Amino acid sequence: MNGLFLFILLPYLALGSLIFGGIIRYIYKGFQITSLSSQLLESKILFFGSRPFHWGIIILLIGHLIGFLMPGLVLAWNERPLRLYILETTALAFGITALSGLVVLIVRRSKIKRIRLVTTRMDIIVFAVLSVIVITGLYTAFFFRWGSSWFAMVMTPYLRSVLAFRPDTIAVVALPVIVKIHVASTFIFFGILPYTRLMHILVYPFSYIWREFQVVQWNKRGNVKDGPENRVTPI
Repeated sequence: MNGLFLFILLPYLALGSLIFGGIIRYIYKGFQITSLSSQLLESKILFFGSRPFHWGIIILLIGHLIGFLMPGLVLAWNERPLRLYILETTALAFGITALSGLVVLIVRRSKIKRIRLVTTRMDIIVFAVLSVIVITGLYTAFFFRWGSSWFAMVMTPYLRSVLAFRPDTIAVVALPVIVKIHVASTFIFFGILPYTRLMHILVYPFSYIWREFQVVQWNKRGNVKDGPENRVTPI
């Protein structure tokens, strides 16, 4: 029953919630999607929490994505013990970086009154789920070594079978409990993503990258004589 729920029902529930929940929210509340940044309320502590967390979690996500898309490349890299040690140590370092940043962000939310007042219940849930993901991931890295290899050999085939709608749970149900919690909490995170302020990462305005620069002209009035050469067309 645990395998049926955690590795068959839960991933499909999370995937459906991510896709359909994201589409519905974008259609009906598209202009309300925002990160609701609290930087204006407090910026110094935010810097020391946001930077480590974002860099750590982004690098880890890229690493997991590579293991999913190119498992053969990961296994080939890990054939040499030195390269395996480098990969595992690097992943562990970024995991610790992400955890340290997350701790700072949680303390900031709980200790600073003006930040606490704008914190919602969903924010608390997101912090809780992220904490479980990062902590169980670090536990796995410490006590179940060579995760990059068994991720490529166990998790990648399982995830691909889920996406192919032919879930094969034979290998994953034998994983340690901590690893199961790590996987399940990740599914939960993606399932609740459309209902959080993190929804903004799904609708990032990539068009800003290639759009033309906006020309802003200021019409300053003062001691400057109002001659033809000093007139600025307002926008």
